[in-house]
Amino acid sequence: MGGNVIGLGMTSLLTDISSEMVNAILPIYLVFQLRFTPLQFGVFNGIYVGIAGIARIWGGLIADRRHKYKEVAGIGYVMSTLAKLGLIAAGTAAIPTSGVLFLDRVGKGIRTAPRDALISLSVVKARLGEAFGVHRTLDTAGALLGPIVAFWILDTVPRAYDAVFVVSFLFGVLGIGVLVIFVRNRTPAAGPRYRPHVALGAALGLLREPRVRAVVVSATMFGLFTMGDAFVYLTFQHTTDFTTKFFPLLYVGTALIYLLLAVPLGRLADRIGRGRVFLGGQLFLVGAYSLLLLHNPGPAALVAILAMLGTYYAASDGVLMALASSILPEDLRTSGIAVLTTAIAIAQLVASIAFGAIWEWIGPAQAVLVFTIGLAVTTALAAGLLGANREIAV
Repeated sequence: MGGNVIGLGMTSLLTDISSEMVNAILPIYLVFQLRFTPLQFGVFNGIYVGIAGIARIWGGLIADRRHKYKEVAGIGYVMSTLAKLGLIAAGTAAIPTSGVLFLDRVGKGIRTAPRDALISLSVVKARLGEAFGVHRTLDTAGALLGPIVAFWILDTVPRAYDAVFVVSFLFGVLGIGVLVIFVRNRTPAAGPRYRPHVALGAALGLLREPRVRAVVVSATMFGLFTMGDAFVYLTFQHTTDFTTKFFPLLYVGTALIYLLLAVPLGRLADRIGRGRVFLGGQLFLVGAYSLLLLHNPGPAALVAILAMLGTYYAASDGVLMALASSILPEDLRTSGIAVLTTAIAIAQLVASIAFGAIWEWIGPAQAVLVFTIGLAVTTALAAGLLGANREIAV
């Protein structure tokens, strides 16, 4: 895969340990410590996801203008790492805590598109699925280890959230160090040049290309019916006697399956079509949501839910980026990825608020049912939309 893919993977591994330590405890911290209602958590979670998406478009535009992919990604990593210290200063005050967490997501948004573009520029087109699979495997290893570290800290010293934030900050610093030392910038095949005309209009102009439009519209429709892992786990916890002490370990189960399947499904996507594998991933998400509808789901259902979520991520996250990278022009690839991920994030913002509102008004089971039906219908619609473009290979 080359040094850049591994270097970026190790950067993501360390920074994901940092971020997932916080993300794994965030639902229980906000719901049980700060007493957020389902609707309040839905609004928070929606903004938390959406603000990262909005930041992605600007990170993508800046990186494409000067081809400074590593530098722009580095700014995002630094912002997210510094936010961990802000969490300590915010204490248990809801508004300052939310503000610092949103700053962390801005950093994530800024770094994501330049990082993915740099991966795509570091390997040949025929191995994009495998390259993103390798990166997502290392990334997910961090997502697996982060919740374990958080669980260990809180099990050793209950409610020691400050200790979680300090250790999270230190892992973030290590990740930045790997990026600075081991990752090298890459430029498109056309060569390095300043692109002052790369602006929002140029990025949105990519939607005139039918293949790009089909991918963006399909992924956005899926985002409208994706409730997010936090709500999946909170719904399961609400309908069973699952103790909050083990809540962070739910993320570990999902991450473990993702880690095991990211490279195999990336290679499969390269062989049989990235669109096919991406759509298959959505069916696993429908299956996970369907199991939440069971009355008092037991341990077997929980294992199946985590396995299906992990398979969904392995078949959709890196595969979607590989699919987009294969149809976007090199000199606007970062901007194109940013347009795609921003559209998804805004859709997920709407979805999170809607799910929280439905939960609060008529109950979690009804909210899950609405999203399950919506996701199943969207999968059928997206299959037709993507299937109309032969190069997407559905």
